[in-house]
Amino acid sequence: MITHGLDPAWIVHHSHDLLVLNKPHGLLCQPGLGPELADSLISRVQGQWPSGQLVHRLDRDTSGLILVALTSELHRALSCLFAERRVQKRYVADVCGVPENSDGLIELPIAKRQHRPPLYGVDRAGKACATRWRLMGRSSGCSRLELEPLTGRSHQLRVHLQAIGHPIVGDPLYGPDASASLAAPIQRLHLHAAGLGFTHPNSGQPLQFMAPTPFELPSP
Repeated sequence: MITHGLDPAWIVHHSHDLLVLNKPHGLLCQPGLGPELADSLISRVQGQWPSGQLVHRLDRDTSGLILVALTSELHRALSCLFAERRVQKRYVADVCGVPENSDGLIELPIAKRQHRPPLYGVDRAGKACATRWRLMGRSSGCSRLELEPLTGRSHQLRVHLQAIGHPIVGDPLYGPDASASLAAPIQRLHLHAAGLGFTHPNSGQPLQFMAPTPFELPSP
């Protein structure tokens, strides 16, 4: 049974038809199979707003901004914006190593390799994926990157960064060995959905939302 409610501190924006939430890491966006996976962000939302529907999703271990439509009309319209790539998405990630360049574009197709747990990899026969990145800062052995996914594939950022030799710090699926080399223990995946921007489909109002990065760049 779900006993947890929605933490008011997670609410970034609330209007009659839209919720913008700052999801903590470790919480599923929607329920999984079995009672141990029943707790989720949308379950908590629907305890207070029964009409709430997720517009998009984040991995359980990724924190950051999530849109929840409170009307079916807005859910359809926002889903179209995502499908048409008219939503600007900004992520922050700490990665192992320091890239040679200050920015770049990763264009590598991705396909699912395993179902339980879900695991993806670069595959020439997979779906086209593109990620733009920019170096924000560095410490000895680690870097902070700003990421802009130009497509929205599952595990895209995690797979793309692993593929260029810079896995995300704290990633148990795509970079455990590299993260383990850090002196301080890593408690979570260092990936955060920090920014969302779009035009409200009904009002035409430009909207920009930001959520501060909740982790520090690791030191060796």
